[in-house]
Amino acid sequence: MASSTVEDYLKRIYLEAGAEGVVPMGRLAEAARVAPGTATAMAKALAGAGLADYAPYSGVRLTPEGCQVALRTLRRHRLVELLLVRVLGMDWAEVHEDAEKLEHAISDRLLERIDAVLGHPETDPHGDPIPTPQGRVRHPRLTRLAGAPLGLKWRIARVVDQSPDFLRAVAERGLRPGAAVEVRKRDDAAGTLTMRCGRREVVLGNAAAEKILLRPA
Repeated sequence: MASSTVEDYLKRIYLEAGAEGVVPMGRLAEAARVAPGTATAMAKALAGAGLADYAPYSGVRLTPEGCQVALRTLRRHRLVELLLVRVLGMDWAEVHEDAEKLEHAISDRLLERIDAVLGHPETDPHGDPIPTPQGRVRHPRLTRLAGAPLGLKWRIARVVDQSPDFLRAVAERGLRPGAAVEVRKRDDAAGTLTMRCGRREVVLGNAAAEKILLRPA
């Protein structure tokens, strides 16, 4: 069984990899909040364990075995976040750190019980997809709020920026996953857009709107 440190690194590599699959060491060090030398030493250790491929001056890439460990860790994290919000009533802006600790402590049996109690959800409180027990992840096509056509009906599917301040700011405006929105106007000079969210009119900056993803209503 992988240690909590190994699971954390594998999860960060998976999240940082994107389409190219390779994470530069500087980006990994920044994501893990460690010195570059520390991240490089861990990448070499992961490679030695068969969980990653490491190439100097290029970066680190997960092997299929490492990817499965990362997805299992991510599944635990996102199910725990949803449990803390939906069942225990915690603020969605405050559950990340608790989930970071609990994801390493719960057994697979307990995790599957949590999944069943929650109704086998597909997404966490922020709209991030929850990997299946088999390690599959749904990636539906989503539209960024900043580029959404005017006058169409949408629902918020995912909030990408999960820093506490950003989550509190969008929650105050009613911009949570599931909320119905319609973009009414863009002001390119001011860098803002005006939308209808439920019964409210909301003005949001384009930079913030880039971090909110939509699906057709």
